[in-house]
Amino acid sequence: MSDQIDRIESGGNRRRVRGPRFKPLRRAVKIPVWGDLGIRLGVALALIMLVVMIHWWDRGGLVDNVDGEVSFSDVVYFTMISVTTTGFGDIAPVTDRARMVEAIIVTPIRFAVFFIFVGTAYNFIIKRSWEKWRMARIQDQLSNHIVVLGYGVSGSESVNELIERGTDPECIVVIDPSEDRLIEAEKLGCNIMAADATRDETLEAVRISEAQNVLVSAGRDDTSILIVLTVRHLAPNVPISVVVRAADNEFLARQAGANTVINPVQFTGLLLAGSARGAHIADYLADLASVSGRVQLVEREVGPDECGCSIQNLTSGGRGLRIYRNGNALGFWEEECQNLQPGDIIVEIVPTENGTTKGDGHGDKA
Repeated sequence: MSDQIDRIESGGNRRRVRGPRFKPLRRAVKIPVWGDLGIRLGVALALIMLVVMIHWWDRGGLVDNVDGEVSFSDVVYFTMISVTTTGFGDIAPVTDRARMVEAIIVTPIRFAVFFIFVGTAYNFIIKRSWEKWRMARIQDQLSNHIVVLGYGVSGSESVNELIERGTDPECIVVIDPSEDRLIEAEKLGCNIMAADATRDETLEAVRISEAQNVLVSAGRDDTSILIVLTVRHLAPNVPISVVVRAADNEFLARQAGANTVINPVQFTGLLLAGSARGAHIADYLADLASVSGRVQLVEREVGPDECGCSIQNLTSGGRGLRIYRNGNALGFWEEECQNLQPGDIIVEIVPTENGTTKGDGHGDKA
């Protein structure tokens, strides 16, 4: 199994826990595996040498039942069988002080050494083997999932919005080269991978061809377009949405294979222009874009019982805005929208739970 697959992690709690107003500064310590192992062994040997020195200092309280003399080699031998709780009984503490030293000083050190070795065995053998098996199982079961490539501001907001809209975090895979950014996605319960999303092996590791949607927000237009090219090469039929910030890159993103190109700068300009024409237009546009608003934009395929009906009479109770038929966008005022056909894609406004008026069961219908 590749290193990238081993970096996928799953679990966590979907709910965020409210903490204090601020937290102390923290800096991650980057220690290689063998460095960590060397530190653990060094601490264990230092504790053992401390016990050797204590036993040598208090050797008068020990008795050797074989030859009656306690040498330095006897002290080292007694320390090792004492720390490992073997205890053959050939050397034993006989004075009250020696027994108190064993009970008060040596016993806690014995437990510390024991936990160091157990923890080392768990981290480097048991845990890694378990994680490899668990990650392989997660990868094998990935299907119809949403892959988020890039977990910056836009990527993190999209993941939060997906979860708010009811998407199971276990069905979301987040890939980003930054371990620090991935921590937040892991807390939400998403599968995460610290890797380069422009590499074929990275995307193949998360079964990109089996994904339901791919959301790309790498922070740079050139990187995002390269990722789109890579995804389209590996998954010809998977819908791709990408964020670009330069208007002249929108065409390149579509040429690379993106189905949906989003320009946040342009959208911000629309909100600003809307606010200049009316105090509530920008508020309503933001309301439409978020599931936490009173109304929500929904895209769906026309239902069998809606065929032949007008876009004004949808069974969902929403307000139809437009339909997409054979790649053409048709507004609700056009004649074609008065006769819905199988295969039409409807874009409608529906009220959310926040928009439902208490008592009468009606919501904001735009």
